[in-house]
Amino acid sequence: MKKILLVAITLGLMTVPPAFAQKGKPLFTDKANDPKLGMVSYTYRKSFQKDVAATLDTIKALGITNIEFSNLFGRTAQDIRALLDERGMRCTSFGVGYPDLENKIGEVAANAKTLGAEFVRVAWIPHKGDFTLDLAKKTVADFNRFGKTLKDEHGLTFCYHNHGFEFQPVPAQVASEVKGKDATLFDYIVQKTDPKYVSYEMDILWTFFPGHDPAAILAKYPTRFKLMHVKDLKKGVQGNLSGGTPPDNDVALGTGQLDLPTILKAANKTSIKYYYIEDESSNISTQVPISIAYLRSLRM
Repeated sequence: MKKILLVAITLGLMTVPPAFAQKGKPLFTDKANDPKLGMVSYTYRKSFQKDVAATLDTIKALGITNIEFSNLFGRTAQDIRALLDERGMRCTSFGVGYPDLENKIGEVAANAKTLGAEFVRVAWIPHKGDFTLDLAKKTVADFNRFGKTLKDEHGLTFCYHNHGFEFQPVPAQVASEVKGKDATLFDYIVQKTDPKYVSYEMDILWTFFPGHDPAAILAKYPTRFKLMHVKDLKKGVQGNLSGGTPPDNDVALGTGQLDLPTILKAANKTSIKYYYIEDESSNISTQVPISIAYLRSLRM
């Protein structure tokens, strides 16, 4: 197992683009356990469903000790916290479903606090068909309410993870209310939510997929993003506003369509605190080590 892992990591280092063989301050330390670099539990969802402890061991062996849990995998928050503590690992962000925030936000907060998380994240706004202005208005009200409760009552920061469908153009009737050229309903949500209570987690694939530039959006809202999902999209795949693409369109970082050097340089100038690797594909055993090596090669 160790030999396979070493080969995979070596392969990752060998495939790092020449642009990163340069001097400069690393975005992430080349040592294991950089506190800024984390893993989304969804990457290892199949393994977590079978054995949480063994999966944590696998991730730690890759030099990652920071986890964003988006599921408790049939365990209690107390169980998972104990497993993390035993391994010197931590959960910095806790992802939940929209209905959980609507109906049991106190339980969500209690689980997040037990896990040791600083952030509570939601990654999907329930909707059918195209995302609309009416849904955006409801979302703004909901997010402000969720964020206020989590911050004022529990000391937690609420974040929304974009998923692509929110980039519908702003309708003409509210265009004058939204700053920026070619504004979208995502801009509407960001600008209408209270910065004191609502922050964002940028998923760079789900920003690029609907046709937008992650670096430009980071520059536009440098203080609103606190978290990031780092992933890459297979070359040749065409995007849209659906918020969905087959999982195996996720590829190892640096091998796909996204301009990761530019995106991550822009991110380095924002308020982003944690960068989580997310790979939804069936190829994580080979792709994740390459992605980690790629990120550790970056120089700003």
